[in-house]
Amino acid sequence: MRTTQKKRITSLNEIKPRILSWAQQFEEVVWLDSNAFNDNYSSFKAVLAVDAFTAIKTDSYQAFDKLEEYQTTTKDWLFGYLTYDLKNDVEKLSSINFDGLHFPDLQFFQPKKIFFFSDSEVEIQYLNMVDDEVDSDWETILQMSPFKTTTNTKEIKIRLRTSKDSYFDKVEQMLKHIERGDIYEANFCQEFFAEKTAIDPLSVFNHLNEISQSPFASFLKFDAHYALSASPERYLKKTGNIVVSQPIKGTAKRLPTVSEDKQMIEQLENDPKERSENIMITDLVRNDLSRIAKKGTVTVEELCKIYTFEQVHQMISTIRCEVKDTVSSVEIIKNSFPMGSMTGAPKVSAMKIIEELEDAKRGLYSGAVGYFTPNGDFDFNVVIRSILYNTANKYVSFSVGGAITAKSIVENEYEECLLKAKAMRTVLET
Repeated sequence: MRTTQKKRITSLNEIKPRILSWAQQFEEVVWLDSNAFNDNYSSFKAVLAVDAFTAIKTDSYQAFDKLEEYQTTTKDWLFGYLTYDLKNDVEKLSSINFDGLHFPDLQFFQPKKIFFFSDSEVEIQYLNMVDDEVDSDWETILQMSPFKTTTNTKEIKIRLRTSKDSYFDKVEQMLKHIERGDIYEANFCQEFFAEKTAIDPLSVFNHLNEISQSPFASFLKFDAHYALSASPERYLKKTGNIVVSQPIKGTAKRLPTVSEDKQMIEQLENDPKERSENIMITDLVRNDLSRIAKKGTVTVEELCKIYTFEQVHQMISTIRCEVKDTVSSVEIIKNSFPMGSMTGAPKVSAMKIIEELEDAKRGLYSGAVGYFTPNGDFDFNVVIRSILYNTANKYVSFSVGGAITAKSIVENEYEECLLKAKAMRTVLET
């Protein structure tokens, strides 16, 4: 059982740095931030969950069954992540590529302390065992010194796991698979990394969130593992019997003047290659959701709509369905995981080719961070535009990718990857 209190706040932006600084004392931290984006589906502006009472950590073997048992038994708020490599639990697949980060495949915790933020109020929910700490914690938070973005004292050398020549060769191989009809589309990714590197995760997250504000930002800390995410993409949200997915496919850079930026939006909106990418993935998501949806309820609410963010314009579609009461929350996720925007079509064939051609294990990249509510609702982002860090082996990594279709031009795909990598690289090298 939880005790709930509400506190007035004058400014969410003013309290954010203080409460994130306060949270660093705990081994388990999940911060989810909408950055004030007006989203029709989000339940709050931001949320912080800290300090595990119970937890689950597992590899991919029977991971979804273990998660379902944990979620249905606990019947409380759960925060955590799903890695891309849970594909191996859903299908007969494997992940044998190089892994410098070593995130467990799945990890969730039941927090002792949760803070839900609106613009003017915070709702604090503490487990009864620690409810006498609410007032003292809040006073401490208000007195915290807000963190400041610091610059690196040592140069961070970012390296590419896949060379430019190798990238071109691998994309050509993927195009041959498309020509043969093995796949129609696949998301091909490459890793940027730094070894023997120490960073200040909170400062890096703060800097990333300053230059690349996004509606599904997250700061995750599980012991030595960190995810610092400026994700613009929602994977899946369940509210009651309604499930919504919002895949992104289609990217264009921001331009300095209003007229140029508007022209770029129109160009992206009417680009046949970008639209075909988005429509193929929309169809894939519709197919995934049809497995668990009530018959005739899968609908496309928005198709190829352009949304503008700090660094890029994105093409996003919104797919909605209604599910039966008998379908469990974890079953919904399992039937659509990994998300279509990070795999391809047909999905299993695309994942096999991805594993064959990519040089690094994806791990948490292109997985999901989010939460379950006590009644089984959930909301998860897609882990893209994210810096991943293992403090134990001082390994820093971020990955980027794009959809390869028959209309892909290899040089353009490579440039798109560099565009997507810009914010993370800027943060780490500054």
